[in-house]
Amino acid sequence: MPAQRTRIKDLLSAENSGDVTGPVNVKGWVKTVRSSGGVAFVQINDGSTLADLQVVVGADCPDYSLVNGLTTGCSVSADGVLQDSLGRGQKFEIVAASLELIGGADPEEYPLQKKRHTLEFLRELAHLRPRTNTFGAVARVRNAMAFGIHKFFQERGFLYIQTPIITASDAEGAGAMFRATTLDLNNLPLAEGLVDNDADFFGRPAFLTVSGQLEAEIFAQAMSDVYTFGPTFRAENSNTSRHLAEFWMVEPEVAFCDLDGLAQLAEDFLRNLFSHVLETCPEDLAFFNRFYDKELVQTLEDIANSDFERMTYTEAVAALQASGESFEYPVEWGADLQSEHERYLTERKVGRPVIVTDYPSSIKAFYMRLNDDGETVRALDVLVPRIGEIIGGSQREERLDVLQRRMAEAGLDDAPYWWYLDLRRYGTAPHAGFGLGFERTVQFATGMQNIRDIIAFPRTPRNAEF
Repeated sequence: MPAQRTRIKDLLSAENSGDVTGPVNVKGWVKTVRSSGGVAFVQINDGSTLADLQVVVGADCPDYSLVNGLTTGCSVSADGVLQDSLGRGQKFEIVAASLELIGGADPEEYPLQKKRHTLEFLRELAHLRPRTNTFGAVARVRNAMAFGIHKFFQERGFLYIQTPIITASDAEGAGAMFRATTLDLNNLPLAEGLVDNDADFFGRPAFLTVSGQLEAEIFAQAMSDVYTFGPTFRAENSNTSRHLAEFWMVEPEVAFCDLDGLAQLAEDFLRNLFSHVLETCPEDLAFFNRFYDKELVQTLEDIANSDFERMTYTEAVAALQASGESFEYPVEWGADLQSEHERYLTERKVGRPVIVTDYPSSIKAFYMRLNDDGETVRALDVLVPRIGEIIGGSQREERLDVLQRRMAEAGLDDAPYWWYLDLRRYGTAPHAGFGLGFERTVQFATGMQNIRDIIAFPRTPRNAEF
């Protein structure tokens, strides 16, 4: 009976390799092939680990003749025995008893060869770039961090809820939303000269969600501790290295929680998340540390082991104004903090992550709880060295009259939010939550410079390929 396929990661792990006896089978994609003295050395990778596995094919192997047809990109299957490698660069190798070519790759056409390709070039080959070392490592780190997020909240009794992707509510109040419609754009139905929304699928305008927060608040007011983790969309024409039109958000929502409790949850979450990726992806992080960011691992370790500083927005503005620094953007009370301000606070003023609280109400969303001073709200941003803000959140406004006043000031109509207001009518309770952009966090954890290299198929202005 043929041996079952074993992942290369499992074969190469130090604790398991000594236990591997008898024939094994590996399958993967060829990186390189070289021959010397009647022996061929085939490097293959199956994506389970950064490391390749060397398959030694001797002239006595009945399938030795296949070697000449192997090229970079081919998929192969090899049966053989795992043994200590005599060569340099790998601890173990397989001596092949049989070899099978599963799928060929014409070397005249296959675009990935054994050389370093630019990240810009690889973005045009999103269907093949996971086979490269960089994007294989990104995928494994992303996977580990996604699992770590679920693990953190599940271990603390949070309920994972799935909020709608299609919604009629703008949680941010910014209006940068994608319309979801079944109307024929070349033949729009009209009523009194305007688009007849009643003829659309939902009988009203509908959009792709910008956040699951409002729906998460519904469940927090019944289940106490919940979180969402799913795709969100922003129709912003931001063609930068930090913006995507489609990205994933992590959004916990906690009932009977104030801003102090939320700040502690955010700190515990980040420290745990970076500890988790350091523990589970040391090989991949070492790769990023070597080729993309020489201080990456140290930065992640520092955050995982830090106590976060707390200061109010007013204190942060005072510290920035007293710094003597010549910032590109002027620092004044009432203006939002820019990345350069946030980095100064974390890197030079404090030297570790900072949680800034109590921002002016004029620069924050309508749902954030108004402080007694009438000028600031119970908002927080978590700032980390090298990028600035990584988490944004707030204690929510649970008082019906204050919420209605804030919505009116923001120019929002009450009617579409009738259900949101009902939560304040029936058993209202203090609650709080935050949002973390998953791609930006993975970008930070890998040292990659462009967010388009963090998600498999980036959606950006004028780009929806693959």
